[in-house]
Amino acid sequence: MSLINTVRNTLVPVHKEGYRFIAIFFVVSLALGFLWEPLMWIGFLLTAWCAYFFRDPERMTPIDDDLVISPADGRVSSIAMVTPPEELGLGSEPMLRISVFMNVFNCHVNRAPMAGTISRIAYRAGAFVNAELDKASHENERNGLVIQTKHGAIGVVQIAGLVARRIICWKYENASLDAGERFGLIRFGSRLDVFLPEGVEPRVSLGQTAIAGETVLAEFGSAKGPVISRRA
Repeated sequence: MSLINTVRNTLVPVHKEGYRFIAIFFVVSLALGFLWEPLMWIGFLLTAWCAYFFRDPERMTPIDDDLVISPADGRVSSIAMVTPPEELGLGSEPMLRISVFMNVFNCHVNRAPMAGTISRIAYRAGAFVNAELDKASHENERNGLVIQTKHGAIGVVQIAGLVARRIICWKYENASLDAGERFGLIRFGSRLDVFLPEGVEPRVSLGQTAIAGETVLAEFGSAKGPVISRRA
């Protein structure tokens, strides 16, 4: 099954946002080949990586309004009660924040964690410190969406990192989203924060690998309590 999943997430269409970057990598590789042939082959490897970075696989999203689905591929780097960024307008009280850190080998297409309507989109310029650091939520360049859902307003924040220099959001205010629907992309390495209101319980643990559009991050209306995991 792991081999099937690897193939499914590798041999997939490339998102159109990546076309020009792949072309640039390819042309530069050819140019380097005129200087020294080994450089061309190194360039071709980097071109293949670029195509892999911009992959856009299909995902099987659970259909349940009580579930919060991961908006990004990557590693769950934080589960904590944190005050949401001021520009989201979600108040000054701490909310459950679940963060997913994306490295340069993860798929970077971002997906909606829940179905709803976008009531606010707020971009804020900032720094480009390591996105794994907790202060990145407030100091880094970011783009936040507030989505009105069945369980109230949630926040989804795209955060730039050390390498990332472009946050892309294809949706607009008042647009409707389905859970798992693509809404944006970040180039090249970054983080997604999800801010959730009361009544939700985490369904992941720190360090767990999340898959955008498939992994359940949290659940509303459950009395099971937080997930406890062990290394196996």
